[in-house]
Amino acid sequence: MPKPVRKIVFPVAGLGTRFLPATKAVPKEMLPVVDKPLIQYAVEDALEAGIDEFIFVTGRGKHAIEDHFDHAYELEQTLAEKEKTAFLKQLEATMPPAGNVAFTRQQKPLGLGHAIWCARNFVGDEPFAISLPDMLIDASPSCLKQMVEVYEATGGNVIGVEECAPEETDKYGVITPGEVDGSTIEVKGLVEKPMPADAPSNLFLSGRYILNSKVFDYLDTQEPGAGGEIQLTDSMAKLIGEQPFHALKYNGKVHDCGDKVGFLKANIAFALKRDDMAGRVREALAELGLKS
Repeated sequence: MPKPVRKIVFPVAGLGTRFLPATKAVPKEMLPVVDKPLIQYAVEDALEAGIDEFIFVTGRGKHAIEDHFDHAYELEQTLAEKEKTAFLKQLEATMPPAGNVAFTRQQKPLGLGHAIWCARNFVGDEPFAISLPDMLIDASPSCLKQMVEVYEATGGNVIGVEECAPEETDKYGVITPGEVDGSTIEVKGLVEKPMPADAPSNLFLSGRYILNSKVFDYLDTQEPGAGGEIQLTDSMAKLIGEQPFHALKYNGKVHDCGDKVGFLKANIAFALKRDDMAGRVREALAELGLKS
């Protein structure tokens, strides 16, 4: 039985330039999908998977994320006085267990691999998960819960994948698939943002990972990859052949909320899942001449 996955790293140091000016003072991870910030969805995904230690790799101007996972005493007192218990319960649900949250800084924007490397001392020698909050995954059970089940069966490393249009492979990390067992796929290789003509498949990494701490040995080299940045994909590729490495084509759908249109689609999709607003959203879409 492999060691349990208890820790997760959230790389949240990015500047969010594609959403300026909204992200000038508000971290992109705090942008709401309906009424919940992106980072909250990511934390809930991890909690459902049984993960209970949270490591945030932040940058300048990200204090709102830390505040979000802390008590807001004046607000809570006001809600209590007005007997708005439903709202109080919503706030309580955002709170991770006391002492189970850590924050560290990525001082320079050197890439995703570097951001994960900045969390190495908090992870130690344990297996750990990674979640990219702007890749919002609508799945039940949660994507990470599905991945943990695969990890417990296979050990090693597990990544979440979905299919993209063949012409879009240059936007993502893509796997070279091996043997397939249901929705679990052996990973024979990884390549970061290949041109469509060179892509080994259209199965792309959708922002959820479970990795062995051995990956830090390769991240330690600080070798730049695609775009001159330290790529996590490059270090993961070096684990292939050393340890079991699988991809899970999970039951769910990713919304790329790092893209403006993807963010809008996510808001509509999640609003249509809400009993308290789905009808009004459909009416609004009809007024705009659209179908839901």
